[in-house]
Amino acid sequence: MYVCICRQITDSQIREMCRQGSSRLSDLRDKLGVASECGKCGQHARSIVSEFKGSTSFVNAVAV
Repeated sequence: MYVCICRQITDSQIREMCRQGSSRLSDLRDKLGVASECGKCGQHARSIVSEFKGSTSFVNAVAV
């Protein structure tokens, strides 16, 4: 699904950047350009990052 219409950025692209180590909206803005034009997608992009952080903590705890 498109998160950023201005830059045609999808939730899958954001999740992939999170898998590669991006953990803040500013990282995504620098690498993808998300939330760099109108900014309406910023909150949704942040929620995806937070969701990803929460799921990786759980996965890492299980792996230990």
